[in-house]
Formats: sequence, structure tokens, C-alpha cells
Amino acid sequence: MTTKLSNISLPLKLTFLIFSMVLNCMGLIILQLADANITYGELGFLESFKDLPIAFISLFAVSFINKTGTKKALIAALAIVGFCSCLLPFIEEFWFYKVWFAIIGACFAIGKICVFGIIRNNIGDEKSLAKTMNSVEASFMIGIFVVNTGFGWLISSSYSEFWRFGFLLIAVLSAITIFLLSKIEITESKPSENKSIFTELSGFTTPVVGLFLAVIFFIVFVEQGFNSWLPSFYKNHLKVNSFFALQATSFLALFSYAGRTVTANIIRRYSLSKYYITCISLIIALLLTILGIQYFDSEDSRLILFLFPVIGLFLSPLYPVVNSKMIAVVDKEKINLFTSLIVIFSSLGSSVSSIIMAILFGKQLLNFYPLYILCSVILLFVISLMYFNVSKKKI
Repeated sequence: MTTKLSNISLPLKLTFLIFSMVLNCMGLIILQLADANITYGELGFLESFKDLPIAFISLFAVSFINKTGTKKALIAALAIVGFCSCLLPFIEEFWFYKVWFAIIGACFAIGKICVFGIIRNNIGDEKSLAKTMNSVEASFMIGIFVVNTGFGWLISSSYSEFWRFGFLLIAVLSAITIFLLSKIEITESKPSENKSIFTELSGFTTPVVGLFLAVIFFIVFVEQGFNSWLPSFYKNHLKVNSFFALQATSFLALFSYAGRTVTANIIRRYSLSKYYITCISLIIALLLTILGIQYFDSEDSRLILFLFPVIGLFLSPLYPVVNSKMIAVVDKEKINLFTSLIVIFSSLGSSVSSIIMAILFGKQLLNFYPLYILCSVILLFVISLMYFNVSKKKI
């Protein structure tokens, strides 16, 4: 099965690349629309139009995926993303961004459930899952790099007014991925019949699942504080231009890609829990260093510009490592439903984080940005320790 998975890894990686670009263009849109006199409060809630549909549609998406199959459902989601990306350059109204993100969010819910289901149904043991998920999710970080670097060059050029037309390339990439998916064969699980979703959900009401979902929530909570709002922190607090602000997120994505790629290659040698705890400890050390520079040297020190992206090296492995540890013990017949819970709590973590960040930025409390991130990571660290202490239990 591992050999078979290697044959389908390219379309899975491209799928995550596409969704990464459309989901993580939020930093770009915040920069561009903030210049158009749209408030940070409005932009913070714009993120909710992406995240809340992801949460609401996830459980219903399971029934759709079970009926159509993961392959057909994934192709449908990518087709809708491609179509919406073709429309974006031609509609400039703010309300359309809300609709656009809502549709993209719904498609991502379907896409992520399908990708996780394909991986779980084609590979078995815990560490192989961790290797595969880190490899596939590494492409998610490349999407962040591509969208920020590509659009960064575009908005800093003489063609900056045409930045929206960059989304047409995402539509082309969606078409290519659909073609590749149509040519492969995958193993699909047969979900249990005659059981309602809510009946099956009752099987996941255990302490270990609750702690796992709390960990997922706070990992994404922390990640969102970086991915969407770091460019605005760089521009408004560290006083760099829009292009360099976007490149900060690009370098964060590069370090994140390196973190997931390295993890995919070495994870078999280590305990998943020890590797995870080591990564999160190094994040805390880096944030303490940034706070030390900010409060004892200069609050707008240029050294901070280069330290923030390094955090991605240790932050990026957390999500796939903890996911693979849990997914490995979930029955294949229940994987789509369980993935929907992951998607729901991920989207809630993203939405709550963005709303809080919008308040922080709106009240001009940017000097507390590193401290806010540090407190979030410490809370994640505590919950993670609790999770690993009980994770030996079966679902």
C-alpha cells in the first residue's frame, strides 16, 4: 500500500498546494483591502466567512463523500475552486470576498476530508502515517510561499492594480490536478450503513479525543496568528513596506516547509510525542528571545524580522505529527467522520484567533503581539502534555 500511495502523492500534494494558496491569500487581501479603507474589524470577520463554513459543512460533507467516493468528491471541490478563482478578478465588491471565502472554505472541508481519508485508507502504521502526512502537508507551506512571493512581486510592480488576475493561475493548477486525479486508482473504505452521523459521533466522546481536538484547536489558533497577521505586524509595527511584509510570511512558509520535510524524513527514528514536545519547547525559547529583544533592546528591532520566520521550522511539524498519531488508531470506516471533527476544530481555532488578532490590531496593541503568541503556545504546551499522557487509550 505504501508503494501505491507514492503513485498518488503528486495530486494529493497539488491539492494541498491549491487550497493553501486560496486559504492563505488572507494576508495579502488584508494588506490590499486595508489600504482601501476597510477596517481591521471587518477584515477580521472576513476570516470567519472562510472558517465557519468549513466548520458547519464538515459533518454534512461526510455523507456527500461517502455517497460519491473520495475521488469524485475531491474532483468536484477542486472544480468549484477553479471556477471561483476565475471569477475573482472581475468582481471587486467587498461582499464578493465574503461569498468567495465561504465557498472556498466549504470546498476545503470536502478536500481535506478526502485527502486524509485517502492517506488513511492506503497506509497503516503510525510512523508511516506521520511521514506521509508531513510530506503532503509540506506542500501546504509551499502554497503559502508561492502566494505571498508571487503576489508580493505583483503588487510591488507597475501592474499592481491587476493583482487579482493572479488567481487565474490557481484555476489552471486546479484543472491540472483534476486531470491527474482522474487518472489514478485509489482504495476507498466502505462506511458503515444504517447509522446516523450523530450516532457514530458518540463513539468519539472520550477524554483522549476531547484533548486531541483541543490540541488541534490551539495549534491552528497559533498558526493563524502567524500566517494571516504577521505581514500586517511587520508593516504597521516594524515599519516595512507591503512587499517585504509579505515576504516575511513567505520565509515563514519556507522554514515551515523545511520543518515538515525534515520531519517526514527522520520521524521514524523518534517517538512522536517526544519529537512534538521538543519542537514546541524550541518555539517557546524563540518567542522568549524575541520578547527579550523587544523589551530590553528595541521594540522594532530588525532582528525580530528574521527570528519570527524561524519559528515555522518547529511549528509546522506539530499539526501533522499529532494528527497522524491519532488517525492511526481510528477505524478506516470512521476516518471521514473523524477527519470532519479535525476540520471543524481547525476552522474554529483559525476563526477565533483571527477575531482576537483583529481586536489586537484594531486597538493598536501591536507591541503585545509576541507576548500574545507566547501565551497561546504555552497553553498549547500544557494541553499537549495532558493529551500525550492519556493518548495510549484506544478510541
